[in-house]
Amino acid sequence: MDDKRIVKVSKYLSRHLRHDPGRIGITLDEQGWVDVDVLLKALEDRNFRVSREELQEVVDRNDKQRFALRDGRIRASQGHTIDVDLGLEAVEPPAVLFHGTTAGYVEAIREEGIKAMDRHDVHLSPDRETAVRVGSRRGKPVVLVVDAYRMSQAGHEFRRSENGVWLTGHVPAWAVMFPG
Repeated sequence: MDDKRIVKVSKYLSRHLRHDPGRIGITLDEQGWVDVDVLLKALEDRNFRVSREELQEVVDRNDKQRFALRDGRIRASQGHTIDVDLGLEAVEPPAVLFHGTTAGYVEAIREEGIKAMDRHDVHLSPDRETAVRVGSRRGKPVVLVVDAYRMSQAGHEFRRSENGVWLTGHVPAWAVMFPG
């Protein structure tokens, strides 16, 4: 499968496994899983045919590991705007984490911290390079350093998704270190 097809299938899956499963006639369980056969049939019914092999390739080759495939079921790893419980346990974070954004959001973050916005959680990266990639999606990236140790000491919970993204409900402004 070529890269263009992988991106197209990945975006289609992200939309429906993270935001709008009902649009293609599927229902996710409480933890966001759906049976692969149910998903493939729903895709076929909407003239968006994906073979089992192509689905496996999209899961395997996705650079951000957006999907988990297990026991004949699939789900998005994180980023849901619909109500799901990924069943992730709270874990101790590393001392610092990173958040990629653009200059247009920096002033609001200085005032209010980093908010989850329309997602369930704030997404944080384990390294600067990943945060640069995340921030680059919307323009010139700005990488913010988050004092995860201090947040954890103050009672904030962190969870780590299957693809290594760190999740927390909100990052207060006092925990954000700004460049320059």
